Amino acid sequence: MDKIIKKAVFPVAGLGTRLLPATRAVPKELLPVVDRPAIQYGVDEAAAAGIEEFIFVTSPEKGAIRDHFTPAPTLEAELEAKGRTEELERLRACIPAGARFAWTFQEQALGLGHAVGCARDLVGDEPFAVILPDDLVLSRTPCLAQMVAAREERGGGSLVAVMEVPREQTSRYGILDTGADDGRLAEIVGLVEKPAPEDAPSTLSIIGRYILDPAIFGHLSAGRPGAGGEIQLTDAMAAMIGTMPFNGLRFEGTRFDCGNPLGLMEANIAFALSRQEFVDGMRDILRRHEIGGN
Repeated sequence: MDKIIKKAVFPVAGLGTRLLPATRAVPKELLPVVDRPAIQYGVDEAAAAGIEEFIFVTSPEKGAIRDHFTPAPTLEAELEAKGRTEELERLRACIPAGARFAWTFQEQALGLGHAVGCARDLVGDEPFAVILPDDLVLSRTPCLAQMVAAREERGGGSLVAVMEVPREQTSRYGILDTGADDGRLAEIVGLVEKPAPEDAPSTLSIIGRYILDPAIFGHLSAGRPGAGGEIQLTDAMAAMIGTMPFNGLRFEGTRFDCGNPLGLMEANIAFALSRQEFVDGMRDILRRHEIGGN
């Protein structure tokens, strides 16, 4: 059995242009979903799956992300002195117990594959997870924890989280060509990045959750541009097919694309409704605006 997954890579160097002007000065990863920044959900999900080292591939302009995951002793002392225990606990919970954080820069915007490749020295020679903070998953069991368990079932290798998409949207995603499929886990026999609907081998799309074998770094280092002239992670994964177990997991839960305004708003509504302390107030708001609620 392969080594267990202890490291996760978070590519966070993107400019967030789909969310301008909100992201003009604030990194998109720090835009709030209910009462915490989007990136916090990804870190919490990783911690719940047993991740111990959190590797951020970022840019020099996005130091606020690092600030968020740095202890704040002055603020903690002030909250403690005022007896604001609840706020103090929430603040400290931003940094998972025992977590180690590492940071590296992506100097050029050359695609997701390039971003992941920037983490090579920090990952080393062991399997690792990749979490795209734009993608939030609301589920009973954290998505990455589901993936870790599914990978163990299949004896290691690489694994991605997948969902069905309308055929007319296949040109937005990495799409699987599948072999054996039990309705939950699908063997991956091919991958195509952003195919036209008529060329797509299926409608099973990769979302922003991956568990990858370190062999992928050898393919990423070749630096061959793919769709859009960028170094595509999908192309590097496709090069590993047949060399190890490689599967797609239909995860339990709902995925939200927080990289665009409507997706971010939908995530705020859904996550608020999932929280006991907010659900009644949120339903009242929805009823007042005549957009639903029970």
